[in-house]
Amino acid sequence: MARRTGDIESFGFEPGRRLAGKYEIESFLGRGWEGEAYRVVETRTGVTRAAKFFFPQRNRGDRSVKFYARKLERLRACPIIVQYHHSESFWFRGHRVTFLVSEFVEGKLLSQLIAAQPGKRMLPFEAMHLLHALAEGMEPVHLLREYHGDLHDDNVLVERHGAFFNVRLVDLYPLGRPDGSKIKDDVAQLVRLFYDAIGGQRMYARQPPEVKEICLGLRRDLIARKFPTAGHLRSFLESFPWRSR
Repeated sequence: MARRTGDIESFGFEPGRRLAGKYEIESFLGRGWEGEAYRVVETRTGVTRAAKFFFPQRNRGDRSVKFYARKLERLRACPIIVQYHHSESFWFRGHRVTFLVSEFVEGKLLSQLIAAQPGKRMLPFEAMHLLHALAEGMEPVHLLREYHGDLHDDNVLVERHGAFFNVRLVDLYPLGRPDGSKIKDDVAQLVRLFYDAIGGQRMYARQPPEVKEICLGLRRDLIARKFPTAGHLRSFLESFPWRSR
């Protein structure tokens, strides 16, 4: 879509700004093609929430908002997905802006977590624990024949608890109606997250065979055949033999 005069490309909300008479901006969380996300507080209750504000030119007729709200509602029973509450709207620079209010989830973005590791990468066995948490979380999504569509390291929130990871996914991407191909794309993206977490191309040649049995050279056809859903990937991670050396 070509940019037009009057299109909103950034909201730039400052902390303390009140919106829709109900919410106060606390901090900026991130920006994507469709809009911006902020940490907000409900002025009446003091409860912290997350809010995604959609750029009007990318939400004609609230189509994007309806997609997200309906999909998040379908996935409400999937703990890995951030829980949606409701939508609100207000006027901004002559445009009606709609935003979705959801739970606020603590944690670091996966990109930040990896950047803080020695050598900016995780050890293979550690990264397998992370991949298992992601696959286990995505399994009920795929069992509902749904998909995420945009799994990357800036869409994954991580909290570490000893050897375990608590992961939550933020944002989704509208790729149309669910089908097997989109589910396979999700799995390929999960494998890519693992591949990047352990150092990507610069470290791949030195990885043990167990790692390469998961990454499969990032060949989507091989990944799709071996792991058609997140459940298949989760099952493999729980049962494959780790060779002694």
